[in-house]
Amino acid sequence: MRDHPTSDSLSVAELVRRPAVVQIFRSTAAATLAYVAALALSSEPAPLTAPLTALLVVQVTFYSTLTTGIRRVNSVVAGVLIAIGFSALMGLSWWSLGLIILAALVVGRLVRVGEFVPEVAISAMLVLGVTRVASTAWDRVLETLIGAVVGLLFNFVFVPPVWVGPAGESIEDLARRMRRLLLRIGEEPSSPTTVARAAARLHEARRLDNDIADVDAALRQAEDSLRLNPRVKEGLLYRVVLRTGLDTLEICAVVLRVVARTMTDLAKARREEELFPPEEGAALEDLLSHVADALVSFAVLVTTEVSESADAAEARLAGELAAAATAREKAARLLLDGVLRNPRHWQLKGALLTEIDRILDELDMEHRTRRLMEELDHATREQGERYPRIAGLRRRNRDRRRGRAAAH
Repeated sequence: MRDHPTSDSLSVAELVRRPAVVQIFRSTAAATLAYVAALALSSEPAPLTAPLTALLVVQVTFYSTLTTGIRRVNSVVAGVLIAIGFSALMGLSWWSLGLIILAALVVGRLVRVGEFVPEVAISAMLVLGVTRVASTAWDRVLETLIGAVVGLLFNFVFVPPVWVGPAGESIEDLARRMRRLLLRIGEEPSSPTTVARAAARLHEARRLDNDIADVDAALRQAEDSLRLNPRVKEGLLYRVVLRTGLDTLEICAVVLRVVARTMTDLAKARREEELFPPEEGAALEDLLSHVADALVSFAVLVTTEVSESADAAEARLAGELAAAATAREKAARLLLDGVLRNPRHWQLKGALLTEIDRILDELDMEHRTRRLMEELDHATREQGERYPRIAGLRRRNRDRRRGRAAAH
């Protein structure tokens, strides 16, 4: 991925936009508010369970709060109730601690809190540690509910930010790294290339898998931030555009790895001679340069939200693809003439051209539009099957708008 700037070069605006920083401030504020509310409503002198619950409930995105908040509350409440029972029967010792952990984990499975089963035991241990008096344990339930309500209301009032921007930057950074690699590979046909140099390019192409995993994580966070977010009107469209864009770049990265593998094999087979004659090498370098620029133009198009900018990005991509198609025809003609003169290793040269064709096909505008429509239809059908009532309301509203438009 991109090199992160040092702390000295980071501006305050850049720092506060980072998800981790935003989450720190949001969690701190929610926990503090929960503690203040619990002080007013609970009889406990130090109602620490309320801020604890708020910390567990508040998430980076609005969607994750709604989907995980209930399970977190269930896990905390279950742990508190278990601690209430144990505090009334026995004190805190090594064997009672073992029993409470065992009971909490079993109960967590029974109440179906999902991935938050350990939090049932954590909550039980915390409550058992801070109080072993049955009369005050019910205050812990009240504190838990206060913390849960404050955490949920916090995300309703202060809606978490939409993380489309950072996800888009990650996608563009990935495309630029792929561009740099393609340009380096493009230098090999027109310059002396050792096996070690070609193998280094192959290792660099393989490392793209790690970058794709990082971008996928950023994109999942962006998708969560779009779901059920009142700030976003076309959340589904944004999610599909970004996801299909990353899928395309991932396919291109796989093909790019194959291109690097082909160049490495060709370098091994032609140790004592040039990989390509000068004219063929120059044509391939020009072709790969246009393909590299098309990759970045594609990423910019995918991550552009404003319609005017999207039109400019689309025009730029179309121009790069047209230039790549012209360069491809020239390179193909020269490669064919070279193979007719000297057929040695013709299969590797043909494979190289085929791999470049695959990248261009993935970036093709018509292919992109068709893929978008298919994914939108699939996502809409899946959403309708999962939430039939919401889908029915949307259809009725759409029919009413069409009826009013027809009447006018």
